[in-house]
Amino acid sequence: MADTSDFRNGLIIKYKGDPFVITEFQHVKPGKGGAFVRTTLKNMRTGKVLDNTFRSGESVEVVRVERRKYQFLYKESTGLVLMDNETYEQFTVPSEQFGDGGDYLKEGEEVELLMDSADQIISAEVPIFVTLKVVETEPGFKGDTANSALKPAKLETGAKVQVPLFINEGDVLKIDTRTGGYVERVKN
Repeated sequence: MADTSDFRNGLIIKYKGDPFVITEFQHVKPGKGGAFVRTTLKNMRTGKVLDNTFRSGESVEVVRVERRKYQFLYKESTGLVLMDNETYEQFTVPSEQFGDGGDYLKEGEEVELLMDSADQIISAEVPIFVTLKVVETEPGFKGDTANSALKPAKLETGAKVQVPLFINEGDVLKIDTRTGGYVERVKN
């Protein structure tokens, strides 16, 4: 057990039965009344963010987690199949664990799973940036740069993103998996 004096950004605690990571905290000592700690917590399973206030010195349960790297093999109807690089054991993780980031994974990509002491998956993390090839998009027109218009493009993983008009089929793009947005065109 820990208390509010142990709070720091990135600490994972059990709150209302779920693991939450502390993204922000502030110790407040008002002129009248007891001190308290104002926190912003992010649910590791659902991704929801909430604000909460703890009394100063209040006990909280710290969740011990282990970060493990796995290789993404392929998608199937029940989820994403991953392989442990050390034991070559394969298992399926539900797609919901990855959120929208799972749409941007291609075979062989490395992902990280946060596991608790009972080997239960708390959350799955995909790389923040991935490079993917455009397999289908409308051709851009020369001189059509008067505004910052976007067009849809289908990537090699099947995901669709909005890209600038100058992007063509075969171009390799850097994609932000958190937002699903185009970042830049990668030079071959």
